[in-house]
Amino acid sequence: MRFDATGKVSLDHIYTQPDPRAYFTQLSRLDYCVPQQAKPWFVKLIEEYRESENVAVPKVLDIGCSYGINAALLKYDVSMDALYARYCDDGTGSGPEETSGALLARDRKLARSHQPARRTRFTGLDTSAAALAYGLEAGFLDDAVHADLERDEPTERQRAQFAGTDLVISTGCIGYVTERTLTRIVRSMGEHRPWMAHFVLRMFPFDPVERALAELGYSTIRVDEVFKQRRFASEQEQALVLETMKEAGVDARGLESEGWLYAQLHLSRPAGTSAT
Repeated sequence: MRFDATGKVSLDHIYTQPDPRAYFTQLSRLDYCVPQQAKPWFVKLIEEYRESENVAVPKVLDIGCSYGINAALLKYDVSMDALYARYCDDGTGSGPEETSGALLARDRKLARSHQPARRTRFTGLDTSAAALAYGLEAGFLDDAVHADLERDEPTERQRAQFAGTDLVISTGCIGYVTERTLTRIVRSMGEHRPWMAHFVLRMFPFDPVERALAELGYSTIRVDEVFKQRRFASEQEQALVLETMKEAGVDARGLESEGWLYAQLHLSRPAGTSAT
């Protein structure tokens, strides 16, 4: 196993395949579940925004969207278990003999046959062109931005794609994506300030992001609840992550020490916006 600088096992290869089978097959072994954990919170936030801002079809930007998983969960009201069954080679889903084209055709049918549970438009932002292309062609995503905003300022086209975004969400990319990406997104929209909801692994400090957003007029709260992300891939990964957390002054007792990575939810809204 290869590990990154934080101690987490490197799973980069599962995000760059032509279809989501490697993604779901690998993550199913780790009981990856944070998109399902996040779903009711995103639903609540979208509905709050829809009502308070009188926006019939909110536009959601999903940072680190990969194949458009959050979009599929929220637009078509499917579950992670259903997607695991769909994509994993376990006798019920897609097998290795099915071509990517055939799988894509099945997913297009899914998108066409499911009346959207909630009227939303999803833009996906990711550094993986393959994952974005699949999510867009399958109909999970309505638009896709292939960019590394840690490195680059958004182009004029990307600024146009971000324009009018109502909510910015993420489930696990903060820590690799920093305040640099978030501030570039917000500044690209001029005076407009979208609401935000980020599920962030406890091993990564959110303070730098919160300070940067405060400078742009945001107020952030952290939800007290913790959310399971996935199991550790090995005892070695757990030991390395626990060491990283210890160095950062984060107490892992009763949580990561028991074998799971956990996330916390940070909600950021323009200062003065009341939560319902």
